[in-house]
Amino acid sequence: MQPHELELFLSKLDQRKKTLDSHRPLAAVTAASLRDKLALDWTYNSNAIEGNTLTLNETKVVIEDGITIGKKSLREHFEALNHRDAIFFVEDLVAKKADINEWNIKNIHQLVYKNINDQEAGRYRNGNVIISGAGFTPPDYLQLPDQMQKLIEWYNNESGQLHPVDRAAQLHTRFVEIHPFSDGNGRTARLLLNLELMRNGYTPGIIRKEDRLDYYAALDKACVKRDYTDFTYMVGCAVASSMDIYLQVITGIQPEPLTADTPNKTQPDIDLEL
Repeated sequence: MQPHELELFLSKLDQRKKTLDSHRPLAAVTAASLRDKLALDWTYNSNAIEGNTLTLNETKVVIEDGITIGKKSLREHFEALNHRDAIFFVEDLVAKKADINEWNIKNIHQLVYKNINDQEAGRYRNGNVIISGAGFTPPDYLQLPDQMQKLIEWYNNESGQLHPVDRAAQLHTRFVEIHPFSDGNGRTARLLLNLELMRNGYTPGIIRKEDRLDYYAALDKACVKRDYTDFTYMVGCAVASSMDIYLQVITGIQPEPLTADTPNKTQPDIDLEL
């Protein structure tokens, strides 16, 4: 994708956001049901990308009913419960308009990794790592405090010039490139991605497990070539999908899928007013 095509796509995404915003505030029961659905999809897909074998329905009964699934590992259960708790924490940060900083990033990771490896939860790795299949190598562990500080400085300064979706995508990518924790970086990165999106009034962008190969390829391109267009587009499409779930529930009408080649319309063909 070319930069001008991405810019046009993001303008279409913002138009769709305005349509959704026109229906806010949502009825409490509608908002709660949408939140629960997206939280479940987010937890299931983020864990599945990392190899968790719980199905969507199994994830649902674990996090909503507290039921243990036979022949599934204790770690997989903790991954589901932990991710649910991490989403609660992210939502609380959004509600409080909290800053994105190292402290909150460590807290997110601590929730992701609790009861799995409490000694490593919320703590930067104490050794060097290599990411299988990636075209880049994360920095030496001795450089992590400095690299994370630079990430926050970039976020607080240079990133302000970016479109919010592009900023969220780049924040995710730059975090992954640093790979500050011994494990759980992917889940933490996707939580960080959606923290930034939600802080700016967007719905969460859920990367589907079926798109794992494209996700890794786009991330690798961004880290190696500093070309973020493919990954930002992927994130934008994920946000558009979640917005459309909202609009379908609110209006009873399925919006036209938003892609790079969707015609740019100032008025939708369908009446989205209640």
